[in-house]
Amino acid sequence: MSPQDLKKGTIFKYKDEPFQVLSYSHSHMARGGSTIRVKARGLVSSNVFDVSFKGGDTVDNADLSRSKADYLYKDNDNAYFMDQQSYEQFSLSIPSLSNQIGYLKESAAVDVLIFEGNPVAITLPVKMEFKVKYTEPAVKGDTAQGSITKPAELETGLSVPVPIFVKTGDIIRINTEKGEYVERVS
Repeated sequence: MSPQDLKKGTIFKYKDEPFQVLSYSHSHMARGGSTIRVKARGLVSSNVFDVSFKGGDTVDNADLSRSKADYLYKDNDNAYFMDQQSYEQFSLSIPSLSNQIGYLKESAAVDVLIFEGNPVAITLPVKMEFKVKYTEPAVKGDTAQGSITKPAELETGLSVPVPIFVKTGDIIRINTEKGEYVERVS
């Protein structure tokens, strides 16, 4: 594939490892040809690097497959999952999951990216439901100060801003890509 096919979120193979594009820029010099700069994160090593490609360069496709798995639990170093088809258990390191770990709750279904037979990354559902473990009660007059959100601690320990009407014990829907409150479910 051409480096011009690389866009944010695209996965490609570089130095025998799959990488996901975090940012992408394309520049064209007068007589120098085009240059494509990519910032990418390794799905196996979690290393982030910047690389430049020239117009005639090629990039290898990462041969990835997908499967479904359920989140089981985590310890200090790893998060553990079970494949829904084969019932095999596997783990991914906490650093490789970066900001996704705060959205993982017991039995949550995730998509797994598999590279050369090994799980390397997960994809969360875009919207997930969580129980609010704790949030301050709304105080009359809060909106007069312009403060229309307050922090809420979810059942996973993650803290997200929520509207002032959300109470401890409510079930809320969160956008996992943006880390934002969507709606109150109950």
